[in-house]
Amino acid sequence: MRLNNYKLQFITHHTNRYSHIDSARIALEGGCRWIQLRIKGTSDKVLEETALAVQKMCRAHGATFIVDDNVLLAKRIGADGVHLGKSDMPISEARKILGEDIIIGGTVNSFEDIATTLQTTAPDYFGCGPYRYTTTKQNLAPILGIEGYSEIVRKMCMHHINIPIVAIGGITKSDIPAILSCGADGIALSSGILSAENPINEMVEIADIIYKK
Repeated sequence: MRLNNYKLQFITHHTNRYSHIDSARIALEGGCRWIQLRIKGTSDKVLEETALAVQKMCRAHGATFIVDDNVLLAKRIGADGVHLGKSDMPISEARKILGEDIIIGGTVNSFEDIATTLQTTAPDYFGCGPYRYTTTKQNLAPILGIEGYSEIVRKMCMHHINIPIVAIGGITKSDIPAILSCGADGIALSSGILSAENPINEMVEIADIIYKK
């Protein structure tokens, strides 16, 4: 598993300017080496075609390619992993389907979510958020902020839980030092990149912050 790329993750997003494929290309050209394809409300055909296109780009850049939600698609196309939300397939079931060598991430919003998840099968990393309000996700969970992450990390340390925690949700470049300082292991971005005047340069600068940490 190429989990070494996880500290800087990009979640694809469709905007008036960029398609999911465009957004993945921007992130890769800016130095990100972990792409999660997150598409909602499209046909299976379009989803698979897009996944294959993004996966091809990821392989050309030596990047990790993660499919959001769709375990069977991830298995069928040989993706590096899958990210599962709280209402998606249980991680334990996904692990049986995908085997031990495929990355599985799980969404959490609190330490209680983490403890509940670990009662069955541990993911390879937790996507934890939201940091602040974001328009890229519906049915948003309670906002965490720095205090929320600090508390979650503190409780994880108390219970000797060493699974990486990746902060997500409305994060921008200026937020990153504080988020990493409070104990989060990495960050995931989407609109913070695509809304920048020069998205590729924005990713380059963020990659510098992450990898110099």
